[in-house]
Amino acid sequence: MKKVLIFMSILSMLFGCHKQSATTYPQDVVTAADGSQITFTFYAHASFSIAWQGKTIYIDPVGEFDWDSQPKGDIILITHSHYDHLELPTIERLRGEGSVVVCDKTSADAFEHDCITMLPGSTANPLEGITIKATPAYNITEGHTDFHPQSREDCGYLITLGGTTIYVAGDTENNADVLSIKGVDIAFLPVNQPYTMTVEQAAEVVSALRPQIFYPYHYGQVDDKTDIEALRKAVEGITDCRVFPME
Repeated sequence: MKKVLIFMSILSMLFGCHKQSATTYPQDVVTAADGSQITFTFYAHASFSIAWQGKTIYIDPVGEFDWDSQPKGDIILITHSHYDHLELPTIERLRGEGSVVVCDKTSADAFEHDCITMLPGSTANPLEGITIKATPAYNITEGHTDFHPQSREDCGYLITLGGTTIYVAGDTENNADVLSIKGVDIAFLPVNQPYTMTVEQAAEVVSALRPQIFYPYHYGQVDDKTDIEALRKAVEGITDCRVFPME
């Protein structure tokens, strides 16, 4: 009998009684205007997720992460078609029954399934209680405009849920369209060079938008590293700057 019990114990460990737990990634939890909880999960660079009321929204999911351990995406949101924002195999891994993909027009051309195609200024209500408005995302610095030309109509997004509006800027600089955005509670601004904002440009946008919380993202992966501490200091007293590993 003792040998049988030992054998059963080994089988249990091998076949399911000790299943490996889901991989965990850095998170931040904030309270929405209506008192509900919003959980941000940070992967890297431009990839993160928003969980609210049992729904999960993925933004630009890209990279070698344990996606299979993460929840399926109720909404998968794509800002534009560059390789560090659009990765079709990862979208397929995160798609579940009823998943909705919302993307800019260049990503829609590459995507193999039905999706909601957005242009700057358009609005969608992909799920009850969630509104998404596309915003312009483009470069204005001389010598940088080919990275994200205005004519391509890449998107940022204003995501409103629980009475709180989250601005995901996409790849953009401090252009006039960005500086004129109103009603932002939480802002994700890209800060890597030479493709998106400098520290000074991001600080100008924060000063104009006045979000309660600011998450720098889309930094690293380039030779010219962003001075995150200088960015913290530049927005001190304007917003709550929360830095997570988004290199």
